[in-house]
Amino acid sequence: MTIEQKLIKVGMADLGTAVEGEVIRTTGLGSCVGLTLYDPRTRLAGLAHIMLPTSSIARESTVNIAKYADTAVPELIRRLVYAGAAADRLVAKMAGGAQMFAFTGQSETMRIGPRNVESCKLALLSYAIPIIGEDTGGNYGRTIELDCRSGVLSIRSVQYGSKEL
Repeated sequence: MTIEQKLIKVGMADLGTAVEGEVIRTTGLGSCVGLTLYDPRTRLAGLAHIMLPTSSIARESTVNIAKYADTAVPELIRRLVYAGAAADRLVAKMAGGAQMFAFTGQSETMRIGPRNVESCKLALLSYAIPIIGEDTGGNYGRTIELDCRSGVLSIRSVQYGSKEL
């Protein structure tokens, strides 16, 4: 007998939280980073689908805080703590940050995937949140799903099948 779990979907440049018995998923991670935070005691989880490394490059008049690593991480922590998680118990897992296209000269502005990964790591470091699982880089897309009961992050890609962190 399987217990049906509710699926929480997080879109591009979006973030969300989930509770025990739920699974939180995002699809289409290329150069974007899917960053999950999880409190193993309360079984609360958060997921951000981060598109760009820093909000300092924002051109929109109202900044979408979920879109940038430097604003998504603090907001995800805030929402999880509000829901009952403890900031000092949070652990991170992340996937994505691929270099989807080959560019000659590799200017720094075109390294969006690697820069997204670096920015997420810096933001997590500033909150002393350990990264306990990572599947980043490469040149392929991913879909990720975090199970709030177990804290297991499932990663699927067309090229490499499935793996768990």
